[in-house]
Amino acid sequence: MNLKFSQEDIKFKEEVKDFIMQNLDKNTQKKINNGHHLSKDDLVNWQKKLYEKGWMAPNWPEEYGGTGWSITQRYIFDEECGAAAAPSALPFGVTMVAPVIIKFGTREQKAKYLPRILSSEDWWCQGYSEPGSGSDLASLSTKAEEIDGSYIINGTKTWTTLAQHADMMFILVRTNSDCKPQEGISFMLLDMKSPGVSVKPIITLDGGHEVNMVYLENVKVPKENLIYEENKGWTVAKYLLGHERTSIAAVSRSKKALSKVREIAKLNINGDSNLTEDSRFMDKVTKCDVRLQALEYAELKSISDDVKGIPPGPEASMLKIRGSEIQQEITELVLEASGYYANPYQPNIMDIGNNEPLIGPEWSSAAAPKYFNTRKTTIYGGSNEIQKNILAKMVLEL
Repeated sequence: MNLKFSQEDIKFKEEVKDFIMQNLDKNTQKKINNGHHLSKDDLVNWQKKLYEKGWMAPNWPEEYGGTGWSITQRYIFDEECGAAAAPSALPFGVTMVAPVIIKFGTREQKAKYLPRILSSEDWWCQGYSEPGSGSDLASLSTKAEEIDGSYIINGTKTWTTLAQHADMMFILVRTNSDCKPQEGISFMLLDMKSPGVSVKPIITLDGGHEVNMVYLENVKVPKENLIYEENKGWTVAKYLLGHERTSIAAVSRSKKALSKVREIAKLNINGDSNLTEDSRFMDKVTKCDVRLQALEYAELKSISDDVKGIPPGPEASMLKIRGSEIQQEITELVLEASGYYANPYQPNIMDIGNNEPLIGPEWSSAAAPKYFNTRKTTIYGGSNEIQKNILAKMVLEL
């Protein structure tokens, strides 16, 4: 890979910088810099700016609204967004279900859903995990029964991120119980406004309402909302999970966060000498930086393959494992740097407008909640233990 910037790339880099400077809401930027939660409006407003510019879907083919960017341009865009603390586009629509629709969907499904994803008219959530069926996704029990040309779905989904805002859900359901578990699963698109859908919040350790329980009672889904073929949902799910795991790496976001750690290290936070003089702390920062650089090159290779039309393979699992571990590692460094200011646990501090008094620097107030929230990264998208099993089977041929 040759990542030496051409004059065209340098011009594009300046264009991206100017776009972000002119369009990124300063309050949204501040929330990200200080580790606060973003609202739906924060995300949608930014996504609509990207849509108007034609930059909403770098990972899509041009014929469906993709950017047609080179690997270098995609790298530049991610770098500049990360450096400027710009939000990532919500992945469930543009990064996850859209590639599935493009790959497996009918002409009618593409015409109906892809434009609405691009324009953020539809907000999507993911219906995979169930109580008792998370890492072992093939054991899911939510059932879809075909009746009079439609499917009737009954079951429960859990850990459903931002389902309280969602218009649509892509969902895995069991359509055949008399076969191997993986062979009886189907992939469908479900309207969250359908009768029988109820969403109940799960409050996480950081005090936020990010994930939910979703109860499905006799929910009717038209047969045209089936993706690919009945009982072939496992094939679709594996394809989607490759894209999800690749995006979890979040290299540019981690680079921004690690640079923030270096800034913090220069401060006299607790009245002592700053952390740049603490060789043990700085050694941790340096080791994290080395791992992050290695991850960056692995991600670039994956992006290069994606540009060539090669779907994610075992490397998606490697990106997911290392990317999620580094995200956790960085929150541990911030927690350590916060010293005793991290002790007061204020679970609502990550929500702007909660009126709780700050204890210590603004960035340190979110250190503990951010640390707790980030424990999930090694679990979602397929736990890291499962990813290691995948690598053992696919790469080591065990």
